[in-house]
Amino acid sequence: MPIYAYKCDACGHSMDALQKMSDAPLTVCPHCGKPALHKQVTAAGFQLKGSGWYATDFKGGTAAAAAAAPSTDASPPAACGASCACN
Repeated sequence: MPIYAYKCDACGHSMDALQKMSDAPLTVCPHCGKPALHKQVTAAGFQLKGSGWYATDFKGGTAAAAAAAPSTDASPPAACGASCACN
């Protein structure tokens, strides 16, 4: 269910209400009791995270391509010292 932001034109009281999309808008202010409550236009309250299409298809590809490309550096890691079995 979406959360709607409301503001009273009479007293300035602001509030959020969890409502179904099919519910009628609230009109009476719970603070002053006047029928002056109106919905406010707000930004969406979600954020896309993870490795979805938006991250792989619309980012320009420079960071993703660099991470996917195999490393051509043949030198051993600094902690290795080239004396272990990893070489």
